[in-house]
Amino acid sequence: MTSNKRMPVLFIGHGSPMNAIEDNEFSRKWEELGRSLPRPKAILCISAHWETRGTALTAMETPRTIHDFYGFPRELNEKQYPAPGSPELVELVKQTVRSKDVSEDLSWGLDHGSWSVLCRMYPDASIPVVQLSLDRDRNTQSHYQLGQELQPLRDEGILILGSGNMVHNLRLASWVDAGYEWAIQYDAELKGWIQNWDHDPVVHYERHGERAQLSVNSAEHYLPLLYTLGAALPGDEVKFFNESVVMGAISMRCVQLG
Repeated sequence: MTSNKRMPVLFIGHGSPMNAIEDNEFSRKWEELGRSLPRPKAILCISAHWETRGTALTAMETPRTIHDFYGFPRELNEKQYPAPGSPELVELVKQTVRSKDVSEDLSWGLDHGSWSVLCRMYPDASIPVVQLSLDRDRNTQSHYQLGQELQPLRDEGILILGSGNMVHNLRLASWVDAGYEWAIQYDAELKGWIQNWDHDPVVHYERHGERAQLSVNSAEHYLPLLYTLGAALPGDEVKFFNESVVMGAISMRCVQLG
């Protein structure tokens, strides 16, 4: 893979799986994003919903659409995203990542952290997609450093997309119109750090007391952000969108770098 066009890197706050089929402010922005970005050769997605021991890549030629949720309408459960895989991208990632062995997985596929966003950005499902798992044994600094190792992929026409939520506490979520004070505060702090290229406090969220503990109730929705920030490069323009906290405790904030 070669390209003379450097791709941006994204973090998408994916929120409810219903965003895959509902017309709302979030899904409309994802559609707009897909139309405005340079068309990637392939997409490497780091989703909150695939955790493993060790780091793995989906290596099948045709990844299945995984409906990893329950209690949603039939229309959502029947939704398919038949994007091809990319053995070429799998090999490229394995050659690029030097810090640790990366294994090939033939059983997973595309979970809703990936396809619920991609079906709005690229509805024709023609761009190859590979998922990179979250290694449960890595600490936050190690996740960020792995993101840094992925930087060269951007010059190969690869779109690196982290999908999770900067603030995510389903245990405290409720049907309210706005966010809780602690969620709004931590979401705003994250924006400031990212805008100022101060990644260390983002990586080490555990240093920020109760508001961070409540906001990052479990780390899996937060960790994809560290890959996005790690893959950013000096000079990348920082753009935020979908800047809302919903259900009290879920930030839909997204960021594009580059």
